[in-house]
Amino acid sequence: MDLGRKTIGLSISDSGQSIATPLQTIKRTKFKQDMDELKQVIDDYEIGGYVLGYPLNMDGSAGPRCDVSRSFADEMVNYPQIVGTDPWIALWDERLSTVSVEGFVDEFVGKRKTRVQAKDSGLIDKLAAQVILQGALDFIQTTILT
Repeated sequence: MDLGRKTIGLSISDSGQSIATPLQTIKRTKFKQDMDELKQVIDDYEIGGYVLGYPLNMDGSAGPRCDVSRSFADEMVNYPQIVGTDPWIALWDERLSTVSVEGFVDEFVGKRKTRVQAKDSGLIDKLAAQVILQGALDFIQTTILT
């Protein structure tokens, strides 16, 4: 998940946990409504674990946005009917994920105006979620499973 102030970008992995795919973007409202929106995705795709972007500062320190991600993860646990009774939740360093996606969109389409449209449509958010999840999957594949 790419947790923004206004949206949550979502991506999912394949069953082998090796490839992340952008899924959708949820418009944020209140936490309860955000969780109700997530429930449909969790049920439809049988989600068993969660990777949340953790926006560290460039020097590696945790800033206020990290507190938001940590609080979101802590609050998720209070919804076992949605996320499960013992959810696997990871916070993953998301430094430059959105910037790299914006650069990719700029390079791919060659127009800043289109990037703004992509941001407004939720494309940037779900692509950023894909970058976050792919980083975590790559780490798991190379570090934990080898």
